[in-house]
Amino acid sequence: MALRAWLSQPVDAAGVAAFRILFGAALLLSTLRFAAYGWIRELYIDPVFHFSYRGFEWVRPWPAPWLYLHFVVIGASALAVAVGWRTRWAAGLFCLAFTYVELLEKAAYLNHYYLVSLMAALLIVVPSASMWSLDARRLGSRPLVARWCYLLLGGQVAVVYSFAGVAKIGEDWLLHAEPLRTWLQAYADLPFVGPWLATPFAAYAMSWFGCIYDLSIVGWLLWRPSRPFALLAVFGFHGAIWILFPVGVFSLVMVICASLLCSPSWPRRFLGRHKSPPSQLGPDSSPQRLAPWAVAAILSYLGFQIAWPLRHFAIPGDVNWSEEGFRFAWRVMLVEKSGQVEFRVHADGEHWIDFPREQLTPLQHKMMSTAPDMIHEYALHLAQRLRARGHREVQVYADAYAALNGRPSQRLIDPTIDLAAVPRRAGSGSFVVPLHR
Repeated sequence: MALRAWLSQPVDAAGVAAFRILFGAALLLSTLRFAAYGWIRELYIDPVFHFSYRGFEWVRPWPAPWLYLHFVVIGASALAVAVGWRTRWAAGLFCLAFTYVELLEKAAYLNHYYLVSLMAALLIVVPSASMWSLDARRLGSRPLVARWCYLLLGGQVAVVYSFAGVAKIGEDWLLHAEPLRTWLQAYADLPFVGPWLATPFAAYAMSWFGCIYDLSIVGWLLWRPSRPFALLAVFGFHGAIWILFPVGVFSLVMVICASLLCSPSWPRRFLGRHKSPPSQLGPDSSPQRLAPWAVAAILSYLGFQIAWPLRHFAIPGDVNWSEEGFRFAWRVMLVEKSGQVEFRVHADGEHWIDFPREQLTPLQHKMMSTAPDMIHEYALHLAQRLRARGHREVQVYADAYAALNGRPSQRLIDPTIDLAAVPRRAGSGSFVVPLHR
């Protein structure tokens, strides 16, 4: 009962409203940028084959004109979220349309795409348009929301930071400063800062700071006395990430999400409105008391978000090597992999080598060459294609090598296992060669 009462307490809606506006604007900007760079055609129209997520093999791209229209819908719904027009419906439409695109091509996976889908889904539930929106002008402004709105949205952000920090507590990141040590070598020729960035000291300093930042920033943002310094750290950290590494709008999205961990009234202080007009804070403006089933739903959602990234502990092997349980687990910037792969095909007494570079885009080939599940999926695709041409006895073996975080290259896939005979649902444990440290 005490938890239910606490979750139902009224708090300022300004923080949620500001998040909705900034989040929607960032998504619109991202959509326009995606189209302007020609990535719609490059990622989803030009490829003759698409890597899919297990269970979502049925998701396929629209024909080209409809796919462009689909991105118009994504941009329009993001704009509707930003201005607060039919906000819950707009957030739902954006979430479905954006997640559909995310599911089209596994090679294009990014952690912040997954975060965008989750935050958009939460905006279907949270009354983010209760003020500073077209919905508020139409239905009346309500400057208060229940505390659970911030718990749900802020809790999701806290999960991202916390798991990103926990994942960095490891030998590669802390003891060898990898993969930052490798990545920073690319900046050695920059004037002034280049020689410093290429030093081991810079790699270790950035690695340790990144781990401490992810593990502690949630607490520093929640604690009022440290909040100004924490905000400087947020802008500095994500600004540096944006400058040094090709992370797209990830930095912008994380800065916007970090605002949910600040005081709910921060936009009023930013705008010079320290207090809400007393007439707006009467009993009629208070949110309704949360139902017991809603409390259970909120706790279940947050519980799942905490449990899901831990699934790799139930899978044997190094998660950064096998990548089983790697995606959708907030394992951010942990891996630098390079690899090469070719397939030995046996079909009805014939034998030949298949070079996947000839069938895949450069991005697909790069991502597949180090990902066992994608190598397996392509082997199944090869076998299926040959059977469709009339071949009956088809076997596909992979000669795959990869190097992880500065280690020497080593075999990634057992070359004696027929990948075409391994069902996809079995995972990659049966054919991945364990990492030799």
